[in-house]
Amino acid sequence: MRRIKYLAFGTLVAIAILAPVFSQAEEGGSGHYMPGANASFVDALPGKPGLAVANFFSFYDASAEISRVGGLVTAGLDATAYADTLVALYQTPLKLLGGYYAIGMAIPYVWLEVKGGIQLTKPDGGTIKFTKRDTANGFGDITVYPFMLGWTGLGGDLKYDVRLGIYVPTGDYKNGDLANVGKNYWTFEPAGSVSYISRKIGLELSAFAGLDFNTKNNDTEYRTGDQFHLDVTIAEHLPLFGGLIGVGANGFYYQQINGDSGSGAVLGDFKGRTSGIGPVLSYVAKVWKKDLVAEIKWLPEIYTKNRLEGDYVWFKLAMAF
Repeated sequence: MRRIKYLAFGTLVAIAILAPVFSQAEEGGSGHYMPGANASFVDALPGKPGLAVANFFSFYDASAEISRVGGLVTAGLDATAYADTLVALYQTPLKLLGGYYAIGMAIPYVWLEVKGGIQLTKPDGGTIKFTKRDTANGFGDITVYPFMLGWTGLGGDLKYDVRLGIYVPTGDYKNGDLANVGKNYWTFEPAGSVSYISRKIGLELSAFAGLDFNTKNNDTEYRTGDQFHLDVTIAEHLPLFGGLIGVGANGFYYQQINGDSGSGAVLGDFKGRTSGIGPVLSYVAKVWKKDLVAEIKWLPEIYTKNRLEGDYVWFKLAMAF
């Protein structure tokens, strides 16, 4: 195989596009981070000073037997969410500890439809059962990256970084609604990544890991437990039509490391976890003499506990300047 001139390109993946939407173990069905948000070479830092912009579209269709959403305990929850996120990343010429310092931001726009069975207690002790359906759309919780530090090695084949993500509760939230585009709490996410692509054989091995520390939702007196998440991608990249096509698999593991708490956590600590694996397809080409990357992947959840369970679909476009 001829030597592949792989583009020294990567861009920060939007984080938490749908995660601000809903969860089950965590309040609403998930935390801020969504599996697949950071998972492959597309999501690595560029490796050199410059600006990168990206657009990420995601779709999530899921259901759960029991959940707490918008201050309500629901049964038979069904949720569908679409999100489109604009990402901007600037890697500065400033070096710290041998790595380039970078900053970034992700702004999501979210569309939601959520339906679930509700049971309310009347003053006389009786109960009322009904089905509630809510829809919502609008800008979700913005993610800012005030600190990212990235290094390269092995002649540019290896990229690795540390970063701090902060999810800001900018999206609308209303207690009592099933569909909310914001989570109504802050999340602080220290994370790191390693991405290796061989210029000789085109093999990619990428891994992204993070810890999410959540504050309390003051409207519901609910604090979602902290979470650990890991995404791993294995792919092969080959020359095609003047660019490079990548074919592989992305797997993820997501675990709540401590329980939910607060007076609103009526279901107890309700720790959740999920894992899944699915195919990923990418293509890298030159457009207007700039590096353009497209990636699409389908990530079905295969083992879920105390969370919504469904399928994630991602489509990413990124360009470095």
